[in-house]
Order: sequence, then structure tokens, then C-alpha cells
Amino acid sequence: MDTLTTTITRRSFLYGLGALALTACGGSAKQQLESTQVPSTSKIGSAVNGFVHPGLLHTQTDFERMALKFNTEPWKSSWDLLIANSHASLNYTPGPVPVVYRGADGTNAENYSRLFNDIAATYACALRWKITGNSTYADKAVQIMNAWSSTLTGISGTSDMNLAAGIYGYEFANAGEIMRSYNGWAAADFARFQNMMRNIFYPMNHGFLEGHLNTEITHYWSNWDLCNMASVLAIGVLCDERALFDEAVTYFKSGAGNGAVAQAIYYVHPGYLGQWQETGRDQGHNTLGIALMGSLCEMAWNQGVDLYGYDNNRFLMGAEYVAKANLIESGSNYYSVPYVTYTNVDKVNQTVLSTAGQGTARPCWALVYNHYVNRMGIAAPYTQKFTQLVQPEGGGGNYGPNSGGFDQLGYGTLTCTLDTTASRAGPTGLSAYVSAGQTILSWWGMSNASSYTVKRAANAAGPYTTIASGITDLLSYTDTGLADGEWYYVVTASTSKGESAASNVASAITGLRLHTRLSFDESSGAVAADISGNGHTGTLVGETGWVTGKTSNAISLDGSSGYVSLPPDIMTDVGDFSICTWVYWNAARTWDRVFDFGSGTGHYMMLTARGANGLARFAMTVNGRDGELFVDSPAALPTGAWTHIAVTLSGRTCKLYVNGAVVGSNTDMFQAPFRLQSTSQNWIGRSQNTAQPTFNGKIDDFRIYRGALTATQVLALMNNQTI
Repeated sequence: MDTLTTTITRRSFLYGLGALALTACGGSAKQQLESTQVPSTSKIGSAVNGFVHPGLLHTQTDFERMALKFNTEPWKSSWDLLIANSHASLNYTPGPVPVVYRGADGTNAENYSRLFNDIAATYACALRWKITGNSTYADKAVQIMNAWSSTLTGISGTSDMNLAAGIYGYEFANAGEIMRSYNGWAAADFARFQNMMRNIFYPMNHGFLEGHLNTEITHYWSNWDLCNMASVLAIGVLCDERALFDEAVTYFKSGAGNGAVAQAIYYVHPGYLGQWQETGRDQGHNTLGIALMGSLCEMAWNQGVDLYGYDNNRFLMGAEYVAKANLIESGSNYYSVPYVTYTNVDKVNQTVLSTAGQGTARPCWALVYNHYVNRMGIAAPYTQKFTQLVQPEGGGGNYGPNSGGFDQLGYGTLTCTLDTTASRAGPTGLSAYVSAGQTILSWWGMSNASSYTVKRAANAAGPYTTIASGITDLLSYTDTGLADGEWYYVVTASTSKGESAASNVASAITGLRLHTRLSFDESSGAVAADISGNGHTGTLVGETGWVTGKTSNAISLDGSSGYVSLPPDIMTDVGDFSICTWVYWNAARTWDRVFDFGSGTGHYMMLTARGANGLARFAMTVNGRDGELFVDSPAALPTGAWTHIAVTLSGRTCKLYVNGAVVGSNTDMFQAPFRLQSTSQNWIGRSQNTAQPTFNGKIDDFRIYRGALTATQVLALMNNQTI
């Protein structure tokens, strides 16, 4: 499946029962929910300690649907693959080992195939029992799980052992969750299985997410985080431990690693095509990300937590992009998708989409399609095409003998296909941002729509005038040639029943508009007023003071603890922008910050008076320091003199001005302030990196504009003229 492609320190260590306290998981040892007969459609799952059981990839309702549908299409074709698979046989013989090794550590032979084959067998037999009620398959599943829980003491090898702990952890927990209701699985045996998952798999999952084996956070690809997050969440449900479940959910939303949703879907193009973090690597790993994040979202959904819809369906953005990139449009030609460069700490510099493994088929698409289209009524055209292409989905053993064929449990056509298609009143998720002076709109379509109409108004309440119609693909529109001002948009859909209801209202401000202005003309207190009228008040922190400035007063920062804090999320709706200010730098130090807006060392936009290369730099990144897009000046800022600085962004063109003259530019600055998403640390004079110094000097008349100032306007501001 996945191997480490860059050289790091290899450490083999063993997580075993001898090194960990063997403690029982929370919750009752076993729930006696159902007999060995065909499940009744009136049965429901049970709730223990706030969790629904069974409640990982499948609920009791899901199994009741499968039991009713498995002899009709399209469920039957997937069922036929299941019962023909050798892993679903009563003659299957498990092969447990005390220590599972993954990765060639130079001492121990790899044997992890024993584990992934046995998990595939456990899952297949568990499905056969739940769907038909034949308890002999339940007994086979229990036999395999008991064999492992009474034998396994640890997982080791190279760093790849963390992939084993993650992928096989979430898969094995799913099998155990299905079987927990079987009254033929002894309570003590179920408890031992829980302990194996909690005390062998979970510590490795947790340890990886917390420390990433002491590597820089961008070193590991998204699927490493995702499989370990999935395992943590699955074990939390299996063991009725809410803290584990919450740990995985929190990491999905705000974790620092590449598996967290904002990093995994690295860049969102117009039309909500979300470039996956591994797009420039190869398509085998790119599609694996869909399989892992889809499983994570489904398991959370079945416990009442909607990760599918988080951040305006960000996972669907990634799924649509990956599906489109791996589908043939005509002949042997794949669909084209937009792409931006990806760089990480290992000096990976991927400038184009990788065609390696393009067209990789994994049994993961039915789950994604059925959630968004059939549950939610959202159009997902490329996910739908891929679902139809790989249908019927098989499972472990149907996609080759190697680990890649067992990275997902599979059989999604059988387990995930839903009858009904949800209906929506209108398009959803409409958003707008300004780039190069143009308004770019994107929205989510309806599964029953044929085309879309865009309407615009000068007021939120209307009236709205149609500006484009007949839009089918992509679901995006660029509004050009607008006068300066604030504009409002809605989108409607054409359906067989006529025009739909309007979407949510999205707005965009075009032209140049003052966003924030801290004149720093106060003479006392800890508050710097925003004279723009927008309420972006600055708060003085640490050793600061009011002194004579370039014009009137200025703020003085001591270079140690003093800085100015601005409100959170100050630029989360800003595309094109300008930031300009006067600075007086007392003494040259590397990394002294003029400003730094962000949420940590992975997401920020900053201006430093002198970077490591000795030059003043403006930079923006959502992927840590090594992923920065930047503009350098020819030299550091001068010391002992007032200097006017400005940074402007229009579309992808970023310019850095010093004393009214352009000193550097970057025509491929594809990041923008809104792409940083939520920023809780917006500082003048302080860095996101606590090891770097605060600004030592004075700052005066700090301004932020929506829109890019022209060279003439920058010069006018420097000369204290009105623009």
C-alpha cells in the first residue's frame, strides 16, 4: 500500500501487552441483540455509553436493508462477489502471529499479510451472518478474532508498522463491532478482543498522530494520518470510550498533520474541485485517501457526527477532484483537472498532477456516492461516474493479493447502496470571493437538476437579475466587469418540476475598500482604534508604548514581549488585498515580524523585515514553512529610519513595495487570505513561531484594504495623499 519514500531514521519498537497495562475497555462486555436467525426488520441497534451499536461502517438498519436487498440488483452482484471470495469460506484457516511485522527492518520477515487476510475473512463472514442469519459464519468470524486476541502481543517493523496499526486497526474494529451482538461470542473473548484493540493498536495510532515519529509535520502523507484517525475513532466506538472518538473527530477538523481535512484537501479550485494532498505523488495513494476519509466520515455519521458536511462538504470537494482525475473522458484520454504546486519539508516539489497509477479502482466509491447523492440530494457527477465504473464492488482478495487490495473492507455496492434519492429545495453552499477584481462563485448542485442560473443584485433582499443560465459543469461562474461595490448572488436550478428555490445568498466586495486602519495616534491605554469603522480594534500586549511616529503617534514594540493583537478571522473573507504601514526598525534581527496572521506554524501570511536569506520577505502558506509562496526584496529593511512597506495581491500576482517602489513580485501566488480559513492569531509585530523574535521598533498607520492598490496609489499613500 504505502511505503516511506524519503529517508528518515528507522526505529523498530514493539508495542505489546508486556509493556502496557491490560485494562478492560469501557462499557458492557457484550450486547445480546439478536439471535442467529435472519434479522427482523423491526430490530434496532442498542446504545451503550452514548454510542449506537452496531455503529461503525454499518448500523442495524443497514443490515436490515442488506438482508432484504441482497438477492436483487445492484446489491446481488456485490453479494455474489462476497460469497465467491475465498475469504468468506467456512474452510478459511486463520494464521495469527504474536508479532505482526510491516516494513523490512533488516531482522524480521514481514508477515502482515496474515493479518490483513484474516481481517478480510472476518469481515466477509460477519457480513454473511448478519445478512442471512447463518450462525456458522458468525462462528467462523469469532474463531478468527479469538485466535488473534489470544496470540497478538505487538506490531513492529519499520515506520510502516504505523500503517498496519491504522489500516488494520480500523478494519478489525469494524469486524468486532459487527460481531459484538452475536450471543455465541463469549463475553470474556469479546473483552479480550477489545483489550487487544485498545492496548496494542490504539497506543500506536495515538502516538503517531501526536508525534509523527519525531518528524516535521508535513513529512508524512495524508493517508498515514487518516488510517490512524480512522482506527482511533473505530476503537473508541468498539470500546465505548468517548474520549477516543472525540480525539479522532477533533483531529479531522483541526489537526496539524496532512490527514486533517483542510490539509488533505490541499487546495479548492472553482467549482469545488478539491485538490488532494497526494495528487502530485500518484493516483494509487490519491484514491486511498478517498477510501480512508470516506470510512472515517461514515463511522462518525453513524454516531451522529457529520464530518461529511464539515467545512461546506470539503470531503466531497476532494472526492470529486480525485474521481475526475481518474476517469477517462474519451478514448484513452483522462479528464483534465486544475492543479497547483505542492511542496513539503522533504523538498518534494510537485508541479503537475501525477499520472502514475491513474485510473486506480478501489472499492470505496459507493459509500461516498450514496451519502452525498442518495442521502443528501447533492449532485456529485464524477463520484457517480466512478461508482458506476467500479460497480459491483468486491472486497479483500478481489483486487489483487498485495496490501493495496486490502486497504479497504469493500463490498460497498452491497452495504451502502440506498433506494431513495433525497430531494433538495435548491442549490446549496454558494460562496464568492474576489480574485483579480472578478467575483468567482461556486456552489453545490442538486441531484435532480439539469442546469443552473446565476442571479445578481445590489442588495441582499433583491431584486435579483439573471446574469448567466444553462450552466452544467463546472458549477462555477466568474462575474466580470463590475463597478466597485458590494454585490449579492443566488443560484437556482432547472428541474423536471421547473425552477428550484434559490440558494443561500453570497456576497462579494469589488474594487478598493478600506478594511482596517490602525493610525496608532493614541497616547495611552492598551487599545488601538480602527478608524475604518469596521471594528477591527487592536489590543496592545506585553511591553508596548506610545511614541512619536511618522505622523502624529506610533506604537513602540520592545522586541521581546510587545505586539498588537487583531481580532480573529480578520481576513477570512478577503481575496485580493493590500497591507501597508510605516515601520522604524531599531536593530536588524532575523525573522523580526512586521505582521503575521494565521493559526500556527502551518497556516499563515507574514511579512518579516529580514528572513534567513537576509532579505525582507512576504510569505503565505497552508502547508508550513517549506510550502511557502513568497516575495523577497533585494535586501533587508533598513534600520534607524522610517520605511513605508506595502504588499498587494491581485489574482495570483503579489507585489512587495518599499518606499513606494516595487522591489519584488510573484505571479503565481495562488494562495489568498481566505484560503487560510479561520485565523485565531492575527498579530502586528509577533510571529506564529514562538522561537522567533517580536519586532523591535515602531509601527505607524497600519492599513488593510480589500483589493490591490496600484503603484500610483501606494506612492500616494507614502506621500500622505488621499486615495
